[in-house]
Amino acid sequence: MTLNKQVDISRFRHLYPFKSHYMNINGLQYHYIDEGAGDPVVMIHGNPTWSFYFRKLVNELSGQFRTIVPDHIGCGLSEKPDSKRYGFRLKDRIDDIEYFIDKLNLKKITLILHDWGGMIGMGYAVKHHKNICKIIIMNTAAFLPPKEKKIPWRLWIIRNLKPFAVIGVQGFNLFSVAALYMASKKGLDRDVKCGLTAPYNCWKNRIATLKFVQDIPVKKNDPSYDIVENVDKNLYKLKDIPMLICWGKHDFVFDMSYLEMWEKRFPNAQINTIPDAGHYVLEDAPEKTALLVKNFLTQNPKLKT
Repeated sequence: MTLNKQVDISRFRHLYPFKSHYMNINGLQYHYIDEGAGDPVVMIHGNPTWSFYFRKLVNELSGQFRTIVPDHIGCGLSEKPDSKRYGFRLKDRIDDIEYFIDKLNLKKITLILHDWGGMIGMGYAVKHHKNICKIIIMNTAAFLPPKEKKIPWRLWIIRNLKPFAVIGVQGFNLFSVAALYMASKKGLDRDVKCGLTAPYNCWKNRIATLKFVQDIPVKKNDPSYDIVENVDKNLYKLKDIPMLICWGKHDFVFDMSYLEMWEKRFPNAQINTIPDAGHYVLEDAPEKTALLVKNFLTQNPKLKT
């Protein structure tokens, strides 16, 4: 077992001053931060980020809301088992979030979803739509890619060329490091780079970054394809829930075609395109995004007419 104490957060502790909490889920330690009090806001990260990615939003919202940010198993400060102890599939991720929210007895929650967090969070939401108060979407998907959209070649290599992927991602941390330069439009400070990559500091600790990419469903026989298809078919259950979309325009994966698919499914959503931001929209435009989120949460937004 890879213990979390092996992840050194001292270098960026000033950016991530939060108290750590842990929940036992199927014998594995599931890390989360839980700051503030009030209506619950659950933020769900993607790959290769972790709760550190939401740090500025936690600081902005925790004065008025209970902000809760888990780290997926294998990510951040959560336990990092091997594939014999954990499945690393979309179903496992949704099951974890479902157990986590139920165990904390969270009611009428707001979801803030980024990257894989969109698929995981919406997987929970369509099953528990009566427990969702608001939804905030940031450069993510909850459906299969647009028909004309092919998986970027960098992801294709990691997903399909296993010998290279294992050595490149687990051996050299290529996925996490590459994201530092490809996911941000403006560039990242040294301490932020350190914070984003710190949990993925050795071979064993990088398994989740690899497994997430390998689980991207493209064909019907892919393990998570049916779940994604089912979630998409049930998104209509969320049509009356207020939704805010904050979208970084310069995203090499979740480009504007994905935003169009969100708008098609949720025509009443409040959409804000951020022209100077990339995939890491909270890194490129943290103040602007936080203001949009805070206004959305505090002004009791209505559906567009």
